[in-house]
Amino acid sequence: MSEILVLYYSRDGSVARMAQLIARGVEEVAGVEARLRTVPNVSTVCDAIAESIPEQGAPYASLDDLKECTGLALGSPAYFGNMAAPLKHFLDSSGSLWLSGALNNKPAAVFTSSGTLHGGQESCLLSMMVPLLHHGMLLLGLPSSENDLNTTSSGGSPYGVSHWAGADGQREISDEEARLCRALGRRLAQTVIRLS
Repeated sequence: MSEILVLYYSRDGSVARMAQLIARGVEEVAGVEARLRTVPNVSTVCDAIAESIPEQGAPYASLDDLKECTGLALGSPAYFGNMAAPLKHFLDSSGSLWLSGALNNKPAAVFTSSGTLHGGQESCLLSMMVPLLHHGMLLLGLPSSENDLNTTSSGGSPYGVSHWAGADGQREISDEEARLCRALGRRLAQTVIRLS
């Protein structure tokens, strides 16, 4: 059974909900499972020591999760057009996988959520793509044949899935955004099947 890692950081829950929808899309493809993982917060003063198991949500990711996956969906809130520091901190620790080529030729996709409609979603998606390119991963976006890309008035991008969460983070994922999340998960899973 192929396993796709859905790895994310979520502060207010929007990215976590997107991750669950992407995982659902992954599992709509026979022969593929999703592994949901998150990363712990980081301290602005020094390295914080978090419990090894979070109080709620997905377990924390390890480098083994990256090494073992056959594909990756990577998600973060958009902070000033960039991925969140906790996710970057985790990726910065993956040098040993880069040296060994452990992620070479594995398909990957990215997703994000922002508080404002023009809150740097696409640049955040691009910021997550850069380390994946360094790892030799094969990047997937959403093709224009996904009709919801042409009708959504909230999130959605050919670079990856996005969500407009609102300034308070309480805006629900729209029907179009949810369908695009599932479509990205399915596309990633179908690509894993084709490559295996």
